Amino acid sequence: MFSMTDFCIGATMACAMGLGGFSTYAAQTGTPVADPDARYARFPLYSGGDLGVTINGDKAYFRLWSPEASAVKLRIYKNGRGGEPVATVEMEKSQGGTWAASLAPVPYGKFYTFQVQYNGQWLDETPGVWAKAVGVNGQRGAIIDFAATNPEGWAEDHGPELEHINDAVIYEMHHRDFSIHPNSGIANKGKFLAMTEDGTVTPLGDKTGIDHLKELGVTHVHILPSYDYNSVDEANLPANTYNWGYDPQNYNAPEGSYSTNPSSPSTRVREMKEMVKALHDAGIGVVMDVVYNHTAQNDDSNFSLTAPGYYYRHNADGSYSDASGCGNETASDRQQMRDFIINSVKYWAKEYHIDGFRFDLMAIHDTETMTQVAKALKEINPSIFIYGEGWTAGNSPLPVERRALKENVSKMEGIAVFSDDIRDAVKGHYSDASDRGFATGKPGLEETVKIGIVASTAHPQVDYSKGNNSKFPYAASPEMIINYVSCHDDLTLTDKLAKSMPGSTEDARQRVARLAQTIVFTSQGTPFMFAGEEVFRDKKGVHNSYNSPDSINAIDWNLKHKNASQFNYYKELIALRKAHPAFRMTSAGDIAKNLRFDKVSSPNLISYSLLNHANGDEWKEIKVVFNGSDASQAVNIPKGEWLVVAADGELNHTGLVDGSGSPRYTKGGKLEVAPTSALILAKTDK
Repeated sequence: MFSMTDFCIGATMACAMGLGGFSTYAAQTGTPVADPDARYARFPLYSGGDLGVTINGDKAYFRLWSPEASAVKLRIYKNGRGGEPVATVEMEKSQGGTWAASLAPVPYGKFYTFQVQYNGQWLDETPGVWAKAVGVNGQRGAIIDFAATNPEGWAEDHGPELEHINDAVIYEMHHRDFSIHPNSGIANKGKFLAMTEDGTVTPLGDKTGIDHLKELGVTHVHILPSYDYNSVDEANLPANTYNWGYDPQNYNAPEGSYSTNPSSPSTRVREMKEMVKALHDAGIGVVMDVVYNHTAQNDDSNFSLTAPGYYYRHNADGSYSDASGCGNETASDRQQMRDFIINSVKYWAKEYHIDGFRFDLMAIHDTETMTQVAKALKEINPSIFIYGEGWTAGNSPLPVERRALKENVSKMEGIAVFSDDIRDAVKGHYSDASDRGFATGKPGLEETVKIGIVASTAHPQVDYSKGNNSKFPYAASPEMIINYVSCHDDLTLTDKLAKSMPGSTEDARQRVARLAQTIVFTSQGTPFMFAGEEVFRDKKGVHNSYNSPDSINAIDWNLKHKNASQFNYYKELIALRKAHPAFRMTSAGDIAKNLRFDKVSSPNLISYSLLNHANGDEWKEIKVVFNGSDASQAVNIPKGEWLVVAADGELNHTGLVDGSGSPRYTKGGKLEVAPTSALILAKTDK
């Protein structure tokens, strides 16, 4: 399964305009590429770490991989755009299909481009694929002193240590959405620096920004693309152009529109590092959303302007294959592209201390590349984790068995995939706004929800033949699964409930949202939530808001005051998961042994236990019951002394209290579970 906005159709028109384009090779030679892999396999490869610009002493070294070039020129400019070059250098052919040049002294503060002669023609100038600092709108690379961009204390900076991915609580956000609203109390609205401001509050006194994240309790923020992308004119930021950023231009340089000065290459680098450090100082890790599966442009991309054709997959007639839905798809199975992806994420992990990576349309990549990505990153930082969308947006020449699909996740070590099983079963199918799910009273989805609860692992009590999206246990471990009900794509949970529950009250919809997220946060695997839904944020019914105005995308932080009980429920839910490792088992065997479903015959009712101090939990047994119907349902609870943790739309991670402030207990027996709610009980005796 994939969402029509899980890919680049939700990125930019520039991306969509490339549909059906022909590769430079095919266009210039008129020769169909029937077997491009055989041709490209003969290209010399270069695995050195000095592509782009490197500085050594008083010299700047430039190296470009362009194996079919007949000549390459290096041009040096005073400014990031406009003007004539102040120097032009003929580069020399070097090892592994590269071209090299050096300059002394280092021209700090200057900008550069490469220009490749190919098939007798000079292609357009490009900063190459390895530009790590760029000028405004990313047209030229920049020569800067990266050490001078490091914030104070950067050498000691690191993110939270994490033994297992499912110890994380992931919060997906967009720089602009999170801080742009007038009531955010944040000065650097829409910028990297927004996340560095302490003490920000709404006019009503509620915490916003980084203090809000600390109060909520999430462990990691997943930030939508922060590399330099194509669709926002950085030279005209007053126009307030908005985009999610799924239209890559320069993969290894930060986006200028998120900096306070897009014309200053050093500023965007420094401010992104300052953001990362501020989050780390708050105990919060940073996950970077990466989009290596396609480029915003086809023949005019930096890839095409350096090694035409090589970095992409093609159809037999020479046209671009298009598993991304954006006009092209990259070829991770070719070694130089594979090396690019691996070395790029390693660069972000080392230079910017990034703690995790989310791969857009990951199934366009091959399983071997993703396995190598995980291995390389874990060698840098064992706490880094990697996850992605286990689907494509269309067919690909890459054989199905080699794609990084969710069904193939067990072939990849150290990789997790999103669970569309739990997503669609809990709230209703993403493609039909009116469709209901388990939490909104639709019967027949109980088994698919159970698949989500056990993180798509093999379990003796789960019948995969009844699963809606998956028919077999594809995950070998719960660490391979990311659970969610909503993200930036498609309708927010708030909007989905409004469309699928016409005539309902907001209180009723908030109650459903609590149940839906309780299922996500108590299931095995790793929980993932969309920014602002803890305050019941909506996007006014717009399902594909990739370029919608701030009036649609911005989080209205006054909702935190209005929906304080919703926020507190989310906060307690996160605290419950963090406090109890029973919800975070790390092996399929432990889940099969310690998670036992109860026999229930009523629709929209699921009951199970986490047994045996599961995963070292202090609670001997945890009883979890979900009632997705709009009527009370009875369940049989074994006799005993049970602490009531959640009931009737309320939750406290240390246990609910009665009117006198004493802990609430029940003796078990036949209990009524309130409509559209979770009942969570705990046996606290050892």
